[in-house]
Amino acid sequence: MTSEENTTLKDFLNLASDYLKDGHARFHQAIESEGKAGLPLAYLVEETNEEAEETAVEENRDEDSLEAVAADVGACKGCGLAVTRKNTVPGEGSVNPLVMVIGEGPGADEDAAGRPFVGKAGQLLDKMLASIGLVRGKNCYIANMVKCRPPGNRNPEATEINACYPFLKRQISLLKPAIILCVGNVAAQNLLKTSKGITALREERFAELKIGELAIPVLPTFHPSALLRDESKKRPAWEDLKLLKSRLVEMNLL
Repeated sequence: MTSEENTTLKDFLNLASDYLKDGHARFHQAIESEGKAGLPLAYLVEETNEEAEETAVEENRDEDSLEAVAADVGACKGCGLAVTRKNTVPGEGSVNPLVMVIGEGPGADEDAAGRPFVGKAGQLLDKMLASIGLVRGKNCYIANMVKCRPPGNRNPEATEINACYPFLKRQISLLKPAIILCVGNVAAQNLLKTSKGITALREERFAELKIGELAIPVLPTFHPSALLRDESKKRPAWEDLKLLKSRLVEMNLL
């Protein structure tokens, strides 16, 4: 390892130090779990009529837009979260992103602001992305599996993920990101339709997500809130970021 790499690694390993204080939000409490008794998270997303849904997305792609998705999210009453939310959080960022970051769902700060990843975990995410040359709004788009806050920051329920998943698919189809960075168990398992936990998925490196004619590499990693709770995860998260940057360089995008 060169002195420059060593310095960069050291800086990254200290990224969360400012946030490791009493009272930080404990988002996504089940992120590190490798599965629960009963139905795996991977099977929360319904498969029924998926082919017809993808056909409809393909047919309407020329008429669709991120603004239309946001408007539909704002009007959505598809699950109980519509009653408890303050604001919907459709997503934000570049309309031509190199990387799309997908998390689990909004927390209290995001619900109040109507923007994704603006709390302490979001501030850390911005620093993580910046460490490899990625910037929200410039070459990244940030979104979540569900567009409204689950009360108490609990995991999204099956009905909630199913209600929001078509919005996410429309966003991916419109944005066509070069790579998706999937943060945390809930997002990775549901997006990739697997019961494997984030630790196992990280070891497999890039997976592939197919939506219509798109085939997008997906890199699972730990959620930033997991790094705030457990410093031992910072080093492997840095390795994931280096892998993401290497793939973008290979694709002549960075």
